[in-house]
Amino acid sequence: MTRSLRIGVDVGGTNTDGVILDPSRSSEPGRGIIAWHKASTTGNPSDGINNAITAMFASSKINPEEVASVTIGTTHFINAVVEQDSARLAKVAIIRLCGPFSKGVPPCIDWPVKLRNLIRGYYCLVDGGLEVDGNLISDINEEQILRETEIIKSKGIKSIVIAGIFSPVDVLYRQEERAASILKTIYPEASIVLSKDVANLGFLERENAAILNASILPFARKTIASFQHAISRLSLKCPVFITQNDGTILLASQAANLPIRTFSSGPTNSMRGAAVLTQNEIKESMMVVDIGGTTTDVGLLLANGFPRQAAAFSEISGVRTNFSYPDVRSIGLGGGSIVRKSEDGSLTIGPDSVGYLLPEKAIVFGGDVVTATDYTVLADEKSEIGERTLVVKAGLDGNVGAFKAEAKRMLERAIDNMKTSAADIPVLLVGGGAIIAPDELKGASKVIKPEWSGVANAIGAATARVSGVVDTIESTEVKSAKEVMGVVSERARKRAVENGAREETVRVVEMDHLPLQYIANKSRFIVKAVGDFDFERTTVGPEESLANGTAEEDEMKEFAKGSAAQDVSKEEGESPAIDISSYKPNIQDREWVISETDLSWISIGCYILGTGGGGSPYGHMLRLREIMRSGGVVRVISPDDLKDDDLVACGGGKGSPTVSIEKLPGDEMMQSQTELYNFMKVQPNSVIALEIGGGNGLQGMILGSSTNMNLPTVDGDWMGRAYPVAWQTTPVVFEEKPVFLPSTICDGNGNVIFMTQAKSELMVEKAFRAALSQMGSHVACAKGPVTGKNTKSWVVEHTISLSWRIGRAVALARKENRIDEVAESIIAEAGGKDAAKVLFKGKIVEVERTLRTGHVYGEVIIEGMDTSGGEKAEFEGRMKIPFKNENILAVKENGDGSETIVASVPDLICVIDAQNGEAIGTPEYRYGLLVIVLGIVASEKWTSTQRGLEIGGPKGFGMDDVEYKALGKFQKPRSVISEYA
Repeated sequence: MTRSLRIGVDVGGTNTDGVILDPSRSSEPGRGIIAWHKASTTGNPSDGINNAITAMFASSKINPEEVASVTIGTTHFINAVVEQDSARLAKVAIIRLCGPFSKGVPPCIDWPVKLRNLIRGYYCLVDGGLEVDGNLISDINEEQILRETEIIKSKGIKSIVIAGIFSPVDVLYRQEERAASILKTIYPEASIVLSKDVANLGFLERENAAILNASILPFARKTIASFQHAISRLSLKCPVFITQNDGTILLASQAANLPIRTFSSGPTNSMRGAAVLTQNEIKESMMVVDIGGTTTDVGLLLANGFPRQAAAFSEISGVRTNFSYPDVRSIGLGGGSIVRKSEDGSLTIGPDSVGYLLPEKAIVFGGDVVTATDYTVLADEKSEIGERTLVVKAGLDGNVGAFKAEAKRMLERAIDNMKTSAADIPVLLVGGGAIIAPDELKGASKVIKPEWSGVANAIGAATARVSGVVDTIESTEVKSAKEVMGVVSERARKRAVENGAREETVRVVEMDHLPLQYIANKSRFIVKAVGDFDFERTTVGPEESLANGTAEEDEMKEFAKGSAAQDVSKEEGESPAIDISSYKPNIQDREWVISETDLSWISIGCYILGTGGGGSPYGHMLRLREIMRSGGVVRVISPDDLKDDDLVACGGGKGSPTVSIEKLPGDEMMQSQTELYNFMKVQPNSVIALEIGGGNGLQGMILGSSTNMNLPTVDGDWMGRAYPVAWQTTPVVFEEKPVFLPSTICDGNGNVIFMTQAKSELMVEKAFRAALSQMGSHVACAKGPVTGKNTKSWVVEHTISLSWRIGRAVALARKENRIDEVAESIIAEAGGKDAAKVLFKGKIVEVERTLRTGHVYGEVIIEGMDTSGGEKAEFEGRMKIPFKNENILAVKENGDGSETIVASVPDLICVIDAQNGEAIGTPEYRYGLLVIVLGIVASEKWTSTQRGLEIGGPKGFGMDDVEYKALGKFQKPRSVISEYA
């Protein structure tokens, strides 16, 4: 008998949905759907799967011998993490292959304290790791790994993560694999997770994902074994698959080793199901709107039939990860959303909901809570849901129009936020709550409510395909980027075949090419290929072996119940809640002692002042916070309090952001300072940041608080923002001869370079940049000290204070739910309307990037749009912002085709996220983001002289035809020390 039928089951938190379909009949009106079933999810997921398939067999008279596969989607694994359930999460040991790097940022450093204490059992840092070009930082040390394994074994920890620097591009040394092999020789019963198998570049996020994956392994294996047991009981002899986050599938045995790849398969299944339901009607990208009982999930389904993936990183229960994850936005609109009437007569819908209690609570079912379903039934005289007469008697008739308008506005808003261009796009409505949506929506070229949309998630599961993904860094010195992309694409196709795809069906669906800053002839290539599973290549059935995965019925019931109530009291290391409006910084004898609250706000402000560049301060913030928690004291002093003969040190990082997200800092920053001052045979009295913008904005405080120096940090910097190169500093403006000599750079791995003489700071910059590629493409730089007298003349004053004030304004706006006013709050802290202004508000609709001389040049285009939820846009037309690592110009496109420059360097052009007030760096620009463009007048240290404008203005970026015109009048930032002393 031919096996041609496929079963899809989606086990959600509320409902378990199932379908049986025949793919050969997918073009028919019924889409090949032979049977479907929807029922409440059971405590034991095995029972729910069994019940769903049994019910479908009974209604369709299907012979189990005809079934080719069963594919299951589940939220059980992510729920275990979200619920922080100790019964389902195992302790994890982490072995880092990192050599001298990352010691200041230990594993789980940025996790919620409770979850970290629950999962992290042990960690160690050992030799190993690669540079970005594939060369060794150091080779692994077998004795170290054996010694650490004995310790882990003695603690009884069986889930172990091995994470190596740049391991995703390690095809030659295979350090993670070799370390695992050594470990297995004395601890064969351990379950080992290699970070490279879980996620891609971005060390901290990849390690986090691997740790979560390792922690969930025992529960995942038991759960998947229970799934297989359910299939066996039904006499089905076919492969069992689990759906992944990206819309493809894994064999159950593979998913049992990589359960994190299934964490967000629910929304993905709905989107893949939507693609199947419209395959004969729509051949372009479309918006999928999945309306449930509590929320509406909105995601963009690309023309290739797969969801758009989230950019950069995703957050799971407070933990940053970077594995493949769909870009889905949720709003509080569902069938169970509670509807209220405001004092002004308007209606509000949600975000609270009666959820699964809808059949009991809604008026249409005899309850007393007014829900979206009640108004939907009232608006449809032909509705067969509940008792319509009950809602008629409730007297809601006069508000039907207002309800429809508000629901329509909420949906249109959500759709518009996810669009990638201003053009209308098809919108597909799925989910049980789709009945509340109107038939027409602004921004939609068509609105489709297909048959079977209520079980789109199960359809998506049944029709999922096999994928192969390659994320690698390759040389483009000999071959062109196009040729290299062809080679990488072939590797992705082969990987898809290795994963079980039928070779003739495999095709490439995603390709990305990212040139690497400051790294000659190196680019990052990301390729994804997909294909149909080759059923002829496998005889594997539901009984396929799962190591440590045997699950008895009673045991799974216990897992399903979850653990007993957990202690929710505040744990050690958890920051107490503070009243932002009344908070006062700790000033002692005109020294500002930085707290974790101060640090959080300063970090937010630093990235905003980075004007798109400088790199995210996030990793540096974590390191400084760890120093503080270990007893380090961070002190900030006013430049006004410096003595003329003081020596003020300065340091910062140079190099590629791609390296900095993978090779976390070691001691190189401190080493560069030590080497410099040992050479000079003097000691500095304080330290100052090279630039306040971005990650370097925290470097002064990191250096000053380190035990070797214990120096105060000056409240100021040499830029007042971020610039692409280190010679664009105010001392260079005021002094033509080199001012920072001698200078030194260190790579943290035993290599140090000094420069004791040079004709100019520009030549120092050129020499150090040339050495970068041979030193791992990222180094620490220590610049020669400046006297206190010169510092007071050259410094951009009180920029740590300004960062603090900006960050506090953002935090307060969030707390008081005033994000729509966050721009005005930042302006007030930056000197008021004369010193700062909103330049534009809208949505990013286009981004272009290219790499020249190590810097990322590009242009972002923003289309005017209301960013706070209203109907009328405050700004019309478009704005474009050219950038060279940092934003250079803000150019308004006029209706007649002409252009007006509304701001330029050295004034600060800052792009912030309209949804949370945080900065958006140029590497993070992407289609669809709602943004606010702020302009802040630059310090007079840049604008008061022609030389300052030549170095830091448009001419410093090769724009000789652009004349600088100040946005307004500079207002010196207010000193926190002077205000609160």
